[in-house]
Amino acid sequence: MVTGAVHIIDYGMGNLRSVQKAFEHLGTPAIVCQTPAEAQGAERLVLPGVGAFRDAIRELERLDFVGLIRDHIAADRPFLGICLGLQLLFDVSYEGGEYAGLGILPGKVVRFQSAPDLKIPHMGWNTIEPSRLNALTESLPRPASVYFVHSYYVVPDDPALVAETTEHGTRFTAMVSRGNLFAAQFHPEKSQQTGLKLLEGFTKL
Repeated sequence: MVTGAVHIIDYGMGNLRSVQKAFEHLGTPAIVCQTPAEAQGAERLVLPGVGAFRDAIRELERLDFVGLIRDHIAADRPFLGICLGLQLLFDVSYEGGEYAGLGILPGKVVRFQSAPDLKIPHMGWNTIEPSRLNALTESLPRPASVYFVHSYYVVPDDPALVAETTEHGTRFTAMVSRGNLFAAQFHPEKSQQTGLKLLEGFTKL
């Protein structure tokens, strides 16, 4: 196990290289893990992801990553979910049906409601607004703009989980945090200096 490294879960869904390169740009070793054994005992764990919720949860189960993720979070070791990696933490998603998530955070994943002039997927830069600052967001320059690509968003049961919000047809949760668990709907690795600042905060936990 490399001291100070970030371990990135590879379950076949997501541009892992861009996440890895962002951490390496900060001078932090970033190790892509294709098996739970490779990430066992990790100091910091990252769950990225793009694509369909159903396929993602099936792959995490098939590759036996579910136990690793739950144990890491239960131990309150630093964890970062990105995009689909945020949604998977919740109880249920209604993307193309109804599918159980990891159930680590209470709440659901729902689709943006169609409306005139509302583009779905939500794609591009939006300004996020803090609901409650945390170790990753307290040093962000404000206003902070970040990059989104998604058609679904999370609705936490517990408002205390919400760290950042933004607007796209409705105000929705852009980031959650609880202890050393952090998860963002946006892509820090694509959010230029603001994203790098957030990732830097994660490396310092």
